[in-house]
Amino acid sequence: MESKRGGFSSKLGFVAAAAGSAVGLGNIWQFPYVTGENGGAAFLLVYALWIFLIGLPIMVGEIAIGRNTQSNPFGAFKKLGGKAWALVGLFGIICGVMILSFYNVVSGWAFGYFIQIVSGDIFEESNFSSYFSNYVANYEDNLMYSIVFMVITAFIVYKGIKKGIEGTSKILMPTLFLILIAIIIYGLTLPNAIDGVKFYLLPDFSLINGATIYSALGQAFFSLSLGMGALITYGSYIGKNDNIVNSATLVTITDSMVAFLAGLMIFPLVFSQGQSPSEGPGLVFVALLGVFKTMPLIIAKIVGGGFFLLLCFAALTSTISLLEVPVSFLIDEKKWSRIKAVSVMAVIIFIIGLPSMLGFGAVDLFTEFVYYEGEYKTFMDVVQDIFFVISLPLGGLLLSIFIAWQWKVKSLSNEVSNGYSKYSGSLLEKYFNFMIVYICPLVLGMMFVLTILQKFFAVNFF
Repeated sequence: MESKRGGFSSKLGFVAAAAGSAVGLGNIWQFPYVTGENGGAAFLLVYALWIFLIGLPIMVGEIAIGRNTQSNPFGAFKKLGGKAWALVGLFGIICGVMILSFYNVVSGWAFGYFIQIVSGDIFEESNFSSYFSNYVANYEDNLMYSIVFMVITAFIVYKGIKKGIEGTSKILMPTLFLILIAIIIYGLTLPNAIDGVKFYLLPDFSLINGATIYSALGQAFFSLSLGMGALITYGSYIGKNDNIVNSATLVTITDSMVAFLAGLMIFPLVFSQGQSPSEGPGLVFVALLGVFKTMPLIIAKIVGGGFFLLLCFAALTSTISLLEVPVSFLIDEKKWSRIKAVSVMAVIIFIIGLPSMLGFGAVDLFTEFVYYEGEYKTFMDVVQDIFFVISLPLGGLLLSIFIAWQWKVKSLSNEVSNGYSKYSGSLLEKYFNFMIVYICPLVLGMMFVLTILQKFFAVNFF
C-alpha cells in the first residue's frame, strides 16, 4: 500500500534501506574497537545473543507501529496513545536530529581521510596520532567535507522514498559488502593475519564478565538504530501484506553480518603489524593508518582508500535515515513539501553540529565544554552521551512499555499477523510478547540507570 507520503516498492527495498539505517559507523568504526577492548570472540558471542534477544523484538515492535499508523514517530504515538505519548515520539525525533548533528561531522572526517589517502598525502606523516588530532582541529577542511556530506544526504532524502532512499540503499549496501569482502581477502594474505582471526573467532570464556555483557548490550542496541523512531518511520512506508518478522530478521542478520565482517577485516590487518587490538576509538583513524603505510604506496591507496570509502558508504546509509525522521514529521504534521522540509532540516542540523566540529581544539569553550567522568568533555561528547548513549535505551524502554501497557501486545500481534498468517498463537508470538512485556523493559531500564550512574555519578558496577 502506498500513500501520498510515498512507500518502498518491494520487500528488498525496505530491507536494504532499514539495514542501511542500522549499518553505520557503529558497525565499521565502533564495533571492532569495542570488540578489541572486550576480548574479541567472547564479546562477539554475547553481542550476537543480545542482538536477537533484545534487538529483534524491539525492531518488530517499531516497524509494526509505523506500518499500523502510516505515520512519523510523533504521529504514530499520538494516534495510538494520545498527546502524552506523542511526546515520546517527539523525543525520538529530537534524538535523531542531535545524533545526526555530530554524526555528519564524523562522516566528514571519514570523507576527508578518503581524499587524503587516495591522494597519498597522508602517508607522508610519521605520527598518525598527532595527525588525527590536528586534522579534527582543522575546522576549515572539516567544514567543507561536512557540507559535502550533508548536501549528498539531503539530495537523496529530497528524491523521496523510492528514487532516493530505496534506490540509493540498493546500490550502497551491495557495494559495501563487496568492499568489505575484498579487503578481508587481502588482509588474510598478510603475515600473522591468522593471529587476528584466532583472536576474533576463538573465544576465551574466562573473559566474559559484567563489563563484557554490559558493553555488548549497548553495542547491540545502538548498532540496530533502535529507540529513536527511524524504524517507525521506515515501517510507515511498507505495505500491509509485508511480513514484518521476516523483514526485521533479515535487517538484523544483515546488520550483524556487516559488523562481523568489519571485525574480520580489521583484526587481521592490525595483527599483521603486531599492533594491539585494544586501541580504542583510534583503532580506525590512527592504528590502521600505520598498517596501510607499511604497504606499497599503490596498494595502500587502494586498500586504505577502499576502507574509508566503505566508512563513507556506511555513514551515508545512516545519515539519510536520520534526516528522513524529522522530514517525515514536517511532511505529516506540518504539511510541508518534501523539498522545504529537507532544506530547512538539513540547514538546522548542520548549524547544530558546528559546536561539535569546533570542539577538538578550534574553540576552547566547545573543546572543554563540561567536566564529568573525571575529565573535560567536548561538546560532541556531551551530545553523544545524552542523545545517543543514554537516550536510545530510554527510547527503547518507553517503546516496550508503550506496546505492553498502552497499545497492548494483542494489537501488536494483530498487526504482525498481516503478512504472516501463522504468527497468531505461535511460539514466536509468545516469545516476542514475553520479551517486550517483561525482559526488554527490565534490561533496558537497568541499562539506562547504570549508564546514568556511570556517566554522571562515577558509580561503576563493572
